[in-house]
Amino acid sequence: MAEKLGGERLIEELCNGFETLMDPVKCVITFDSLKMNATILGLEEDVTDDDLLLSSMLKEGDLDGDGVLNQMEFCVLMFRLSPDLMKQSWCLLHQAFQLDFKNL
Repeated sequence: MAEKLGGERLIEELCNGFETLMDPVKCVITFDSLKMNATILGLEEDVTDDDLLLSSMLKEGDLDGDGVLNQMEFCVLMFRLSPDLMKQSWCLLHQAFQLDFKNL
């Protein structure tokens, strides 16, 4: 995915995903905003087993312990949950360094 999109487009897509799932008032992803968007995540809105999954997502990604995901935490979580995405991001980072050093 990262290879097809390129670095800037990948970040843009992650930001779009965050905005889709976030609470529009609080500008963070909350349990309630995840629950409200459960169908986008491929989950059923009223199934309690899925509530456990949503809670786990929040706990896994919540780096500062405030119970919600900010944009950076969401992006880090997406990279951690997608090993291929992580590999591709290293390739993109390497390419960016090569371009920067080439221009020196």
